[in-house]
Amino acid sequence: MFITFEGIDFCGKSTQAELLKKYFENNGQKVILIREPGGTIISEKVREILLDKNNSEMKIETEFLLFSSSRSQLVREIIIPALKENNVVISDRFHDSSTAYQGYGRGLDIDIINQINSFAISNLIPDITFFIDTPVEVCLQRRAEKSKIELDRIELSSLSFYQKVRNGYLKIAKSDSRFRIVNGSLTIEEIHNIIIKEIIKKRI
Repeated sequence: MFITFEGIDFCGKSTQAELLKKYFENNGQKVILIREPGGTIISEKVREILLDKNNSEMKIETEFLLFSSSRSQLVREIIIPALKENNVVISDRFHDSSTAYQGYGRGLDIDIINQINSFAISNLIPDITFFIDTPVEVCLQRRAEKSKIELDRIELSSLSFYQKVRNGYLKIAKSDSRFRIVNGSLTIEEIHNIIIKEIIKKRI
């Protein structure tokens, strides 16, 4: 299975991805957990450029293409080979992040994003995608608990930007049957249990 987690920053998706990895491992399943951007030597270098606060002059188009380049390397170097070996692959973000962030959030043409996404991922679509839908205000409260030094370039985005991203995710999720919208306001354990139930249903 290829499973992805989506949501705005500080929504709790990374925590759930880690918990799901442990669930599979406890059941004797080989599993690989990756993150976006990153996951390979080349992709991690691209990540550094993308998230560096000093790169405030980065153009929207450049941002999207860098994300796509990092993703392309990850797909071909890690994801496809892992799936061929019957591993479960869990990704903390995938191509839907670009549609939500650079498309709905930044305002890039969705059709162009879809075309480049398709090329970058070699038409590899996740089997199931969990959108952890946490209110923007809650995510920003969590962000406020961190020092500004810890935050990356994108995590410093405005409330209005994150609202557009969240609305974008909801549009994507409601138009694609592989999405499962999970209430991010529930407890960590409650969210995890919902995810496990959905995974079991998907595998039956």
